[in-house]
Amino acid sequence: MPIATPDVYNEMLDRAKAGKFAYPAINVTSTQTLHAALRGFAEAESDGIIQISTGGAEFLGGQYNKDMVTGAVALAEFAHVVAAKYDITVALHTDHCPKDKLDGYVRPLLDISAERVAKGQNPLFQSHMWDGSAENLADNLAIGQELLAKAAAAKIILEVEITPTGGEEDGVTHEINDELYTTVDDALRTAEALGLGEKGRYLLAASFGNVHGVYKPGNVVLRPELLKDLQEGVGAKYGKTAPFDFVFHGGSGSTEQEIATALENGVVKMNLDTDTQYAFTRPVADHMFRNYDGVLKVDGEVGNKKTYDPRSWGKLAEAGMAKRVTEACANLRSTGTKIK
Repeated sequence: MPIATPDVYNEMLDRAKAGKFAYPAINVTSTQTLHAALRGFAEAESDGIIQISTGGAEFLGGQYNKDMVTGAVALAEFAHVVAAKYDITVALHTDHCPKDKLDGYVRPLLDISAERVAKGQNPLFQSHMWDGSAENLADNLAIGQELLAKAAAAKIILEVEITPTGGEEDGVTHEINDELYTTVDDALRTAEALGLGEKGRYLLAASFGNVHGVYKPGNVVLRPELLKDLQEGVGAKYGKTAPFDFVFHGGSGSTEQEIATALENGVVKMNLDTDTQYAFTRPVADHMFRNYDGVLKVDGEVGNKKTYDPRSWGKLAEAGMAKRVTEACANLRSTGTKIK
């Protein structure tokens, strides 16, 4: 059962929250980066989450027609086959999807999973993200209600982003300013609109200064302790302890202390993309610089097939990214926690 069933995915999230650890959610853009993520999880003996952004799915769909749904479905189907060779469990997730891409990405994928569930099968993806951070909160939550109902019917968990994450990812850009901090009122309005599980389970990407990408020290002020305020503020009204399952966006480059504080306050999923991109590309750059006269046909020579064969540098790239995934598992305390 390498790809989590709906019940197992719920169990994974429950175990993370109870154990105060989180799953690295690794963005992938190819079968090669998929294998790197799976390998990293397996070497860390950690379950995990594999995710595909709109841009990643478009890339996977091929540059001839750049179809996001085709790319996402193809990689998910591939993952269902190859993940069987890894002794860990992973969930498949789609990352940031803004309003103008819902009809070309998340809604069709929800329909595909609904058809699968109607036939007695499991959904193709285990969770999808609705990124309404560019909308006002009322509109954001109204769309969230619609998507949550469809997701719950297809046995899928929805992730919602209610306030902005700074920086840029796949064309969604937010400035780095005071709006990057979710308030208790924002969280209360979310609980009122989406419930606290009775309407379907959702993950909450609250903002505590998060920024996509990696920035030099001092440029970003993270306040993960703010998550405790949100848990307590909503929990007090509804009589629940730690009612939210939080997602840490912009996790690349965060300090160990920032991560630890976030875990103590209910983070069960942390996204990594920038760091793993670099970990994948760095060995390739090293290989090309060291072997430029082999990978290029210089001065009328024929080069060296063994050095320009994509497998030669692809293996190095996979190993580099896998190592970064194992480091993420250690930072998030998920190492050795796989479901037996």
